Amino acid sequence: MCGIAGFVGIGSDDDIQRMNLAQVSRGPDAGGVWSDPDKGVFLGHRRLSIIDIAGGAQPMWTNDGALGIVFNGEIYNHAELRDELKKLGQVFISDHSDTEVLLLGYRAWGEALTERLNGMWAFALFDRENHRFFCSRDRFGKKPFYYTRQPDLFAFASELSALVAHSAIQPAISRLALKKYFAYGYIPAPHSIYDNIHKLPAGHSLNYDLKTGQININQYWEFVIEPFESIPADPEKVWGEELRDLLGKAVKRRLISDVPIGAFLSGGIDSSAVSAFASRELGEGKLNTFSIGFDESSFDESGYANAMAKHLKTSHHLEWLSLEKARELLPEIACRLDEPMGDSSLLPTCLLCGFTRKHVTVALGGDGADELFAGYDPFRALKWAKLYDDWIPKPVHQAIRLMFARLPVSHRNMSLDFRIKRALRGLSYAPRYWSPVWMAPLDPDELAELFQEPVDLEEIYAEAIAQWEACPQDNLIDKTLQFYAKLYLQDDILTKLDRASMMHSLEVRTPFMDIDLVNFVRRIPAEYKYRNGETKYLLKRALKEMLPKEILYRPKKGFGVPIGKWFLGGALTLQPVNFSLSSGSAEFLAQLYDQHRQGHADNKFILWNLWILQQRSEWCA
Repeated sequence: MCGIAGFVGIGSDDDIQRMNLAQVSRGPDAGGVWSDPDKGVFLGHRRLSIIDIAGGAQPMWTNDGALGIVFNGEIYNHAELRDELKKLGQVFISDHSDTEVLLLGYRAWGEALTERLNGMWAFALFDRENHRFFCSRDRFGKKPFYYTRQPDLFAFASELSALVAHSAIQPAISRLALKKYFAYGYIPAPHSIYDNIHKLPAGHSLNYDLKTGQININQYWEFVIEPFESIPADPEKVWGEELRDLLGKAVKRRLISDVPIGAFLSGGIDSSAVSAFASRELGEGKLNTFSIGFDESSFDESGYANAMAKHLKTSHHLEWLSLEKARELLPEIACRLDEPMGDSSLLPTCLLCGFTRKHVTVALGGDGADELFAGYDPFRALKWAKLYDDWIPKPVHQAIRLMFARLPVSHRNMSLDFRIKRALRGLSYAPRYWSPVWMAPLDPDELAELFQEPVDLEEIYAEAIAQWEACPQDNLIDKTLQFYAKLYLQDDILTKLDRASMMHSLEVRTPFMDIDLVNFVRRIPAEYKYRNGETKYLLKRALKEMLPKEILYRPKKGFGVPIGKWFLGGALTLQPVNFSLSSGSAEFLAQLYDQHRQGHADNKFILWNLWILQQRSEWCA
């Protein structure tokens, strides 16, 4: 992977050098800058060399110097696009650089280039002749793109830390973004933790006109669930064969590399499927696989990973995450985040990426399958949630919540009391709020108490509501899938994966998010993704000849860590709440902390989100 940066307007070579240096871990192999001070245009790039190591240096320019680009990502169909462009008369300088394919693809197809790409990307292309920048982010937002428009300045970068390294940018905390952080556990695009600094949303492009200073943002792709109108006589067989074929091709595309490559292997269905296809492509015994083990047995999946590695005959590597190791890593990880994110699986993901990078430069992962195939536990709750919502009067909900709040607290992974209490908190609200509230650090009533002001649900959960309404299907499974695939995947899962991998200069590729595969899966009806309490129904049927039964039908654990237990036992501690969210925030949060430490409540999510926030003083202003 790489890091990109640039700006138009006020600033100097010192600014672009600082911006570039701030994201050096994204590209430790090389760094390049270019500037035209007379026009006020500056570009920077940090490179992690993966494809065309000798010929892929950036910023890259066309022969005539009319088009230049800084690019972060990988284009998996670049060889096919190169052949197509050659037939159109485009002349290449490099041997097999995917960056040059973007340059000449833009020359041939203009902004329609993005519709042809299969890959992950964030790039800024400088069109000198037309005096504009054309910037784009991939369909699911695998690669980050931050930007700001201020008087006399347009600037962009892969990381917030790089953007604010520009001397003219003085960041100020966004109160709305902070509310959304406590409402979601992450900050959804287009918001960032800072006012007037934005994330370009996934599937969008940005045009900046150097003459007028105007920004135009366009959506070039949208994830929409559109089930097939006709169903084959034997859908499990017909669709299962197509699913296997598409996933196999997706894995094969992502094995193209000029550097060593391996795969994450947790022992779950998704990573096991990816590893199985990769092993088949590379040959028996040639695939390196990597996993993490946990001291806490209810969180540990290493036994499944070892069994799957043995089944596939991979060269398997296991790293252990102990409490001591966690306490050593956590402060550094938290301090290197661009903005707060409350997904505690960031910790094992960082450890896994650092461990994997000691052996390979590129790794394949199983991310995206849960969001596409209804793999999460909340899908099991939807049927009962609908019955509860229909039949239990709203005034009774709070009394039922209070009754179940008396259940003894367990800090085992996905314990029964945790699931019941989580489900009930969401059911106090309308169905379109269920998914975000189920996963939220704080529910809306708690948010109001924290900020000491009424909460506008439509403002706080605007992104979740938009996805609920964007789904044309009138069923809870598809509407919930829309939330996970478009919002949670972009702003939590992929953000976590990008930050963790880039801290260690590791490129992670996700075959389940191949656009050809996604366009097929989004057309599969809901009843073939979740059926009679079984998640990933069709995926399991498609893989039954490839994966052992004990892998296909094992209980889902997720990639969590026992943060509830750590706060209870004092392994993690909070400092006194010293930031001014509101006059009553410190007292409210202290009360939640005391409840948890005394074993009266499971408040691990809010405590973790708060702990992350406290690691950076500027976030607590």
